[in-house]
Amino acid sequence: MPLHSSPVHHPLFARFYMRTGPILDRRAGMAAHRRELLAGLSGRVIEIGAGQGLNFPHYPDAVSEVVAVEPERLLRRQAAQAAVRCGVPVDVVPAVAEALPVKSEAFDAAVVSLVLCSVRDVPRALAELRRVLRPGGELRFFEHGAAEGGVLPLVQRALDRTVWPPLFGGCHTARDPLAAIGAAGFTLGAWRRLSVPEGPVRLPTSPCVTGVAVRTP
Repeated sequence: MPLHSSPVHHPLFARFYMRTGPILDRRAGMAAHRRELLAGLSGRVIEIGAGQGLNFPHYPDAVSEVVAVEPERLLRRQAAQAAVRCGVPVDVVPAVAEALPVKSEAFDAAVVSLVLCSVRDVPRALAELRRVLRPGGELRFFEHGAAEGGVLPLVQRALDRTVWPPLFGGCHTARDPLAAIGAAGFTLGAWRRLSVPEGPVRLPTSPCVTGVAVRTP
């Protein structure tokens, strides 16, 4: 079976994330970041790596449909339950980011939220997103990635070579989402760096970047 169509199953991490994700939303301000990420969206939206559907309550009413892609079956089951309670139509589908089962140029916007860290092939996943977006369509992103300065970058690279990916569902802490998005043919718009959670204690996943990019013709 080709790598990009093989099943994704991380049951221990999925259960861990189902518990910690809502805590981060309440205590680390992630709910507010999700609202900011999705504000102003309209039309058809595809979300990659939807997890258990924590973004769903924050989609504005102007969104006519969300196709939410989630390959991990435990998280997908939770997402399907969250979709029923959502104020906009959400269709949760099993697929991987590198092989999206949708038509080209079919969406007005795409959303990636804490997912580029764990996809198996970042360039191919972003190429797929570019394929399914209409020209001028927006890519909204909220991703953690490589730290700048100090010892944390060294720690991130060491973790990525050893224990972090197998423990946390394939997650890599030292990827550069901004560089990857730019290299995939998107034009970066407004973006900013932030730390989640805020404060003096920085986790390997604390350095984040959020913003918007546009699919050029």
